[in-house]
Amino acid sequence: MSPDIEARIIALTEQLHHLNYQYYQLDHSEIPDQAFDALLAELARLEAEHPALARPNSPTRRVGGTVTKQFPTAEHRYPMLSLGNTYSETDLREFDERVRKGLEGAEMQYVCELKFDGVAMSLTYEHDELAQGVTRGDGTRGDVVTNNVRTIRNLPLHLRPAGPARPAEFEVRGEIFMPLPVFGELNEEREANGEALLANPRNAASGALKLQDSAQVAARKLRFYAYSFLMPGRSQFETHSASLEALSAWGLPVSDTWRRCATIEQVLDFVHEWDKKRFGLPVATDGIVIKVDDFRQQELLGYTSKSPRWAISFKYPAEAGRTRLQAIQYQVGRTGAVTPVALLDPVPLAGTVVKRASLHNANQIAALDLRLGDLVFVEKGGEIIPKVTGVDLEARPADSQPIVYPTECPACGTPLIRPEGEAHFRCPNDRGCPPQRKAKLEHFVSRKALDIDGLGAETVGRFFDLGLVTDAASLYELPAKAEELAQLERMGEKSVQRLVAGLETSKQVPFDRVLFGLGIRYVGETVAEKLAAHYRTIEALAAATAPELAAVPEVGGVIAESAAAWFQEPANLDLVERLRAGGVQLALTGEAPQPQSDRLAGLTFVLSGVFELHSRDELQHLIQQHGGKITGSISKKLSFLVAGDKMGPAKREKATTLNVPIIGETELLAMLPAAGETPAAPTNESPATPTSQAPGTLTQGSLF
Repeated sequence: MSPDIEARIIALTEQLHHLNYQYYQLDHSEIPDQAFDALLAELARLEAEHPALARPNSPTRRVGGTVTKQFPTAEHRYPMLSLGNTYSETDLREFDERVRKGLEGAEMQYVCELKFDGVAMSLTYEHDELAQGVTRGDGTRGDVVTNNVRTIRNLPLHLRPAGPARPAEFEVRGEIFMPLPVFGELNEEREANGEALLANPRNAASGALKLQDSAQVAARKLRFYAYSFLMPGRSQFETHSASLEALSAWGLPVSDTWRRCATIEQVLDFVHEWDKKRFGLPVATDGIVIKVDDFRQQELLGYTSKSPRWAISFKYPAEAGRTRLQAIQYQVGRTGAVTPVALLDPVPLAGTVVKRASLHNANQIAALDLRLGDLVFVEKGGEIIPKVTGVDLEARPADSQPIVYPTECPACGTPLIRPEGEAHFRCPNDRGCPPQRKAKLEHFVSRKALDIDGLGAETVGRFFDLGLVTDAASLYELPAKAEELAQLERMGEKSVQRLVAGLETSKQVPFDRVLFGLGIRYVGETVAEKLAAHYRTIEALAAATAPELAAVPEVGGVIAESAAAWFQEPANLDLVERLRAGGVQLALTGEAPQPQSDRLAGLTFVLSGVFELHSRDELQHLIQQHGGKITGSISKKLSFLVAGDKMGPAKREKATTLNVPIIGETELLAMLPAAGETPAAPTNESPATPTSQAPGTLTQGSLF
């Protein structure tokens, strides 16, 4: 093996680690994104060609791709204890008195840190490399989620050669969280797809870390803040504050909001300062952690059975207000979901003035027994989304009447439907309901879809209201209306030129983003990418049946039914043809992967469960590369059911009833030709039936 190749891999790895640190820690980009992507692609290619040289903490691991069948568990070397919590400043003063008494009046300082609302994580570094990431679990044992942790962009996989010397092995405790802007985007996407909204960023981060496909974790854009350093024996640092400074120097992200305080009065000043100021941060916070700074003094103070005596957590109470419910507005979203919104008398809450609050659906209105004119209690769920939490029944007028949920669409008058198993009422008039049509246009031009420069949501909504556009395809007719557009208020020739150029550029947007932009219900960004990669053209996708679509990894039955139904509508097919005439990409460019053999020709497979040696996506690819077909349903015509762990019992039972052979991953791989061999085609005889075992589960505990 050429030493030049190994040297190039090492150089690229070090350069990309440095660039990641500059971008995610210092908010500085040394090279354009395109140049960074080119370096990363080169490293990925070299690692694929020379896998023995690929490092476990290569920058290529940031994008994920590892599928974990189950999360193993590991015991914490140092138990992750919970902190004592308080909402009272009096309790903080009593804590200070206990600390000073325990230290017999010796000089001491505290360190105050913001308590970020996320998931506690223990990271082990060995010889400057990230070796393991373990969740808090029950405090003594947690789940090993190292592959998922590696996707967190601001977390160094390899430490920087700076700062004080460090031990060969040490542990970093910290918080994994979802930034508020990312949380907002995720909920917007879920709302557009008709899915239930996530309650807060902490739940979103916890759920992301449970995902078995690390590529999906990478897409959630999680971040990390370190707050503790641990090593075998006595710490090389005298104080907690010195360890925080060292962690930062080594390249670990440490929030710069912490402060040393010499007295309890200074601690309370810090608490008061961040009571409102914290709402300006891009991360959710729910309190302040106060720790004795000196490690020797921490040892003297010791621990109770559950928590340290040298630290305490002050939690800000959820800020609530009481105000009057004036009206309920019913909003119609892109998928037709009708969402009730409470219109309130303005009330100050968590740093903002709240005039509107979510009511989610008809069930919540009924559960709260809301009535117009009620005095209601409002909080910010996770201190982000205002919500009505209760009613002051003592202040309710005797003649108040219950709210009657509308039976017709508030925008177009179409009778509402409520599909079985869903919480929302929906307007089925997706092609005639104005807010649905406008929302579909706004979605089409959004950043994750066509991202048309000069044509944002506000502008396209305005054009819709003026009758200049009616659907996505009509956007590409706007250049012919340039003179008319230039006469509009706040437009002008330069704005029109930019819009026309943006439309032209959007014709190069890849097929998967165009597919996402079509706004098919349940087809989010990831699903659109998978469908585009699988079918490659919109013609092939439109011709697929629901069972065939369900066989595509990460699609499933509900999404498949929705996509198949969308392509059966003549109006949607007409939209596709008009988009084709407009010049947008409706197929992936480049050649599709060429089949390697016809060994599985004429055979159909259903894949179910989690597999040991390959991801489901990889197994599907192998089957197709050797002439086989994938389907999502079990019938008498099915050749094989390939069973992995966690396969549902219903599929096994149906396959057994229909005498469909059930095989495991090993049996499937044995059907494929070995290198240089051309074995006979397989037969449907005597397949083995693998056993199932439940995977580990991820649990979240208190922070420390």
